[in-house]
Amino acid sequence: MTAPFPPIEPYAHGLLDVGDGNRIYWETSGNPDGKAALCVHGGPGSGGGRGSRSMFDPEVYRIILFDQRGCGESLPHASDPAVSLEHNTTDRLIADMERLREHLGVERWLLYGGSWGSTLILAYAERHPERVSEIVIAGVTMTRPEEIDWLYRGVGRLLPGPWEAFRDALPEPDRGGDLVAAYNRLLNDPDEAVRVKAARDWCAWEDAVIAHETLGHPGYYGGKPDDALMAMVRICAHYFAHGAWLEDGQLLRDAHRLAGIPAVLIHGRLDLGSPLKTAWELAKAWPDAELKVIGDSGHTGSPAMRDAILEAIARFGKDERPGRDHA
Repeated sequence: MTAPFPPIEPYAHGLLDVGDGNRIYWETSGNPDGKAALCVHGGPGSGGGRGSRSMFDPEVYRIILFDQRGCGESLPHASDPAVSLEHNTTDRLIADMERLREHLGVERWLLYGGSWGSTLILAYAERHPERVSEIVIAGVTMTRPEEIDWLYRGVGRLLPGPWEAFRDALPEPDRGGDLVAAYNRLLNDPDEAVRVKAARDWCAWEDAVIAHETLGHPGYYGGKPDDALMAMVRICAHYFAHGAWLEDGQLLRDAHRLAGIPAVLIHGRLDLGSPLKTAWELAKAWPDAELKVIGDSGHTGSPAMRDAILEAIARFGKDERPGRDHA
């Protein structure tokens, strides 16, 4: 078992103006002259967990974290119902990443993340392959309609009670239609009580899926502070109601654009929310990607998944250790 690196604090941080009235929080830690690595968080809207720093050797890597629009320490915060999500889209997040890369003077960077972060990593890398040195994904998603439908309807076959509660929390006319779109409307309702109940009902369903997994974490979503929870659910529903503004199958179709980018795709065999099929299909379409299936892991990971992440990141940094002779 490989231990994560000890906690470190950033040596620089700031708020970057990315337009549309948005400023995104960023920070850098580790070696200022090291190999650049960007941590891309999930959700969408979860904010960048600062624990991601511990997956990188701080002597080797220049570790860059950022909070996507509307969440974490980025401003304005989507927990405020007055904050419009009109300009919070996948294309704009890709542009934000590019603006951050330029702001920090990075030529190419390793991309690390999972869940929604996987979708954003793939979308960015297919748009800007020349800016990506390697990719490490833990929990592969492409946010296709079939994946959204599985998470909010299909997996209910395994969890009929919690799923019926998720469905029946909606007004009766909405229960037979697009549940995600219906929740998206409630999360933007003028009545605060309606918004709060919708967010809690959404998280109760997400938590039920996670808790059902071996080594799952009950309360993983619902245990967030109120503002963070509201921002995450509001942004999630916004993205999933719009299919993440991606054509159906776009990321798989364009996987050829990733040719030459080494990658490790790490996925839990027991992931109920994002079944292994997506990772399998991506690995088949991307010869430079190695797929590692973790037998005991669900969506929220396991010690074995953590070890696989640490190993992959260490492998991609092995030629960058200080003092190594590159001659």
